[in-house]
Amino acid sequence: MARRDLTGAVDFSVLESMTGGDDAINDEVLGLFTEQASLWSALLDPKVDGWRDGVHTIRGAASGIGAHDLVSACADAELSEQALAAPALERVRSALSEALADVAAYRHELMLKSLRG
Repeated sequence: MARRDLTGAVDFSVLESMTGGDDAINDEVLGLFTEQASLWSALLDPKVDGWRDGVHTIRGAASGIGAHDLVSACADAELSEQALAAPALERVRSALSEALADVAAYRHELMLKSLRG
C-alpha cells in the first residue's frame, strides 16, 4: 500500500495546508481520525440512539483531513428523516471505508518516507 493506491477519497492537500506539510503532524492527525472513526462508527446504525451525533462527529473529523465525499454523506445523513436513515448511514459507512483506505495508504507512504530518511 502506497501513495499510488490513493483513490481520491481524501484530498490530503487540505490536511497538508493546515499542518504546513509536517509529516509527523499529518500522521498524528490521521491517526486520530482513524481512532475517532473506529469509536464513532459504532453509532452508524439507525436503531442506536445518538447516531446523528456519531455522523456529526465523523463529519467534523472528515472535514479536517479533506474527505469531501464523506463530509457530504454525513451532511445528508444528518438531515435524513429517521425512516430514511438506514440508506443514508450506509452511504456514510461506504464513504468512511473509502476514506480510511486512503488514510492507510497515505500513512504507509509517510512511514516509508521516514525509513528512507
